[in-house]
Amino acid sequence: MFASPSSPDQTDAAALPTVLVVDDEVRSQDAMRRTLDEDFTVFTASSAEEARGLLQRQSVSVVLCDQRMPGMSGVTFLKEVREHWPETVRIVISGYTDSEDIIAGINEAGIYQYILKPWSPDHLLDSVRNAVEAQALQRQTSRLDLELRTSTGVLRQRTAGQLAKARSQFGFERIVRAPASPIDGLCAMAERVARYDLPVLVLGESGTGKELLARAIHYASPRSGGPFVVENCAAMPDALLESELFGHKRGAFTGAYEDHPGLFQRAHGGTLFLDEIGETSPAFQVKLLRVLQEGEVRPVGGVRPVPVDVRVIAATHRQLEQRVREGLFREDLYYRIAGVTLTVPALRERVADIAPIARQLVADVATELGLPPVQLPDDTLACLVAYPWPGNIRELRNEIARALALGDGHQLTAAGFSSRVLQGRAAAGSGDLMAAVPQSGTLAERLDVIEAMLLRETLLRHRWNKTRAAQELGLSRVGLRGKMQRLGLADA
Repeated sequence: MFASPSSPDQTDAAALPTVLVVDDEVRSQDAMRRTLDEDFTVFTASSAEEARGLLQRQSVSVVLCDQRMPGMSGVTFLKEVREHWPETVRIVISGYTDSEDIIAGINEAGIYQYILKPWSPDHLLDSVRNAVEAQALQRQTSRLDLELRTSTGVLRQRTAGQLAKARSQFGFERIVRAPASPIDGLCAMAERVARYDLPVLVLGESGTGKELLARAIHYASPRSGGPFVVENCAAMPDALLESELFGHKRGAFTGAYEDHPGLFQRAHGGTLFLDEIGETSPAFQVKLLRVLQEGEVRPVGGVRPVPVDVRVIAATHRQLEQRVREGLFREDLYYRIAGVTLTVPALRERVADIAPIARQLVADVATELGLPPVQLPDDTLACLVAYPWPGNIRELRNEIARALALGDGHQLTAAGFSSRVLQGRAAAGSGDLMAAVPQSGTLAERLDVIEAMLLRETLLRHRWNKTRAAQELGLSRVGLRGKMQRLGLADA
């Protein structure tokens, strides 16, 4: 987990590049605005009509548009943007991959990048930064010709100050963990590997932070001055994935009205992170293998290959060696991407890391939601530590966001967690019951400890609803409150 990156210091907010976020969901608007507003001047609109009016009044560098909106889809609106404001870079965000419709649509609209939900703040920020730099390059040249750009060596480079700042914000030391965490050895190995231009395969369950590790490797490498480009290969149809990664030429298929540079070309001189590579089809794996072997891409519909200089970091939650044995993943591609293999342990395998990660997430999510600093009480933290987190850090973040949204804004309480977290806490608590009982003291004192634990677990499961907890325990509400007072249980 990393802190959000920021741009070089700006003395005049008006000098920042402008971004227009178009989304009918105010919460999504706010999340994207908070992700971007340190580096860009961000405008928001809830409909195509509102966005159209703003574009008529305000010069905008990038339009970031949700695909599913009432009245007009994002791609349809971006076609209009292309026609009337052709220099504005267009990015669409969607949770859907309707292959043929989307491929035709995004090419008719001249979409710079297609981002799948759920997006990560770092990925979104990098995508918009790359879009702004592509626009600047387009303005410097008569047209956006990636083949010319790669052949003449005109690459995206950060200034020394920008690079130092990015390294400090995305470095291995910014991966949140406890002292003596199992992640320490992993980060040390990754940092050594980063110095050499070797392909890296990152294994681990979904939500463990594989992209964050890949980003740290990039910023510790000699390629740190180049772009870091991300593509999630999961649930992506072959045709769309091929167009996104390799690009296509004008006229390659219906709706391809202009050349479209692929992410391999955009990552030239830097790093391309291919997440969930284990989900790709055998047919696509053949094409990817050829690119990695030959160091060049052939855009869809293209005749001449385009040379690319890219370091590939791939990741998957699958056991690729087993998929190779099953014939689901090409053995030659596996050895091509697995120059060095790093495995990120699941959150349940590094329980000590839950507390510092939770504290960081509470601070980050509270900021995103526009809340003042929020406290994380020990009882709430104990509930988080006891749950096994099958969804890892991503699930932990979702639970914290849910609890903050349902809470009073001053402290995070367990009452806001979902039932599966509360039930998991209760199950873990009962398993550790005897271990928590003091080895000395009177029988009454030891029974009080057991009684307090049982009361707390029951209250947690019922979100501190005393009526329901009392019914389960066979007590009256007054009797339950009396026991809580006697045992010193705080009222949530």
